[in-house]
Amino acid sequence: MTEEFKLPELYITPEHECSYLPDKHASTLFVNPQARKNNYLYSYLSSKGFRRSGEQLYMPYCTHCQACIPVRICVVEFKPDRNQRRILKKNSSLDISIEAVAFRDDEYELYCRYLGNRHSGSAMCNPSPEDYLSFLNSSWSNTRFHRYTLNDKLIAVAVVDYLNDALSAVYTFFDPEYSARSPGKFAILHSVNIAGELGLKWLYLGYWIEKCSKMNYKNRFQGIEYYYRQGWTSRAPGTKE
Repeated sequence: MTEEFKLPELYITPEHECSYLPDKHASTLFVNPQARKNNYLYSYLSSKGFRRSGEQLYMPYCTHCQACIPVRICVVEFKPDRNQRRILKKNSSLDISIEAVAFRDDEYELYCRYLGNRHSGSAMCNPSPEDYLSFLNSSWSNTRFHRYTLNDKLIAVAVVDYLNDALSAVYTFFDPEYSARSPGKFAILHSVNIAGELGLKWLYLGYWIEKCSKMNYKNRFQGIEYYYRQGWTSRAPGTKE
């Protein structure tokens, strides 16, 4: 703890259906919504496995399951493998800009199209403009939109929080027609590069879940670290010495 913040109260939700693993129930540990939040607190809690969603800071806190493992890339340890170099080359023609958070029609339309393709029929589909921004942004975080365009057409957006010592990949959405370019993975590769240019130590990727196909790709980046048993390690939980 530093002079810039003091640790707030934490609360636990009742059990609810797990979003990632079928037939599992989950609980969430979250920061008091009324607590004052800033980048110092956010950076500290990120190092303890917390994530941001809208205004809230949270982490899974399940009694009978520890499948959600916070992961981050150590920037100085990262080197792209052959497949990642192929992704970088395939996307070398993209124009990239980093923008402050604002409502932009093309980003909102892309977000809605992405949800309709990836989460068809779910409660996330057809968000209002207010729901869209309140999910991705907050009043206290240092958030940027990384925009990726091809021939003046927006094909992907990575929502990234700039912490004191790291970047945090909050959410990435893209045009399904360009899935062959692996825009989600490219956004990670680009963010690692930005973190290196800024002299930051890590890129937080959220949670690695070994048995969830949507979440288990995150350990395929060299320099990955796992938050396990109250500390960070380069060894995946469950692997032998």
